Amino acid sequence: MFTGIVTDLGRVRAVLPGGDTGYDIETHYDTGTLAIGASIACAGVCLTAIERGQGWFRVQASAETRARSTLANWRVGTPVNLERSLKLGDELGGHLVLGHVDGVGRLASLREEGDSVRLVFEAPAALAPGIASKGSIAVDGVSLTVNEVTGARFGVNIIPHTRAVTSLGSLKVGDPVNLELDLIARYVARLMGRDLA
Repeated sequence: MFTGIVTDLGRVRAVLPGGDTGYDIETHYDTGTLAIGASIACAGVCLTAIERGQGWFRVQASAETRARSTLANWRVGTPVNLERSLKLGDELGGHLVLGHVDGVGRLASLREEGDSVRLVFEAPAALAPGIASKGSIAVDGVSLTVNEVTGARFGVNIIPHTRAVTSLGSLKVGDPVNLELDLIARYVARLMGRDLA
């Protein structure tokens, strides 16, 4: 489990094709403290560290994970928002994030708004009912507050700090992003007989 508060901006350093695709990710984390088998949110996707070296770690992604997220688009140099898993007693600064991506959205527009940037994303139509104004959403693993919702589009603001320390600051219109709905919205929809996938 995660909070959606990104603690490092890593980069893909190698893509390793195979039965499951491997990714080596450069990081500023002290990888000596990173246990093999540890969960790490990589652009919002909960992945398992299977190998590590000085300044990098390796994860694997199944065909299912690649099909339901942006991982199939990752290349050498792709920026990756990173967050280590939550420990009991840690500050919960964002919202509860599982690292289970619900779908891939796209950046529809962006505009400067004071010192911030307003980003408007288009979600898959099936996910739209689970996105609420003033609710939470994880975009590429970043916990954000939804400002407004119009159909399948929703807007968020990112402050200069978030723009500088996450991959959201380098997005261009049309870029795909991983979306994870708020945990409560997911279960309320299920109880109401609506599947948001």
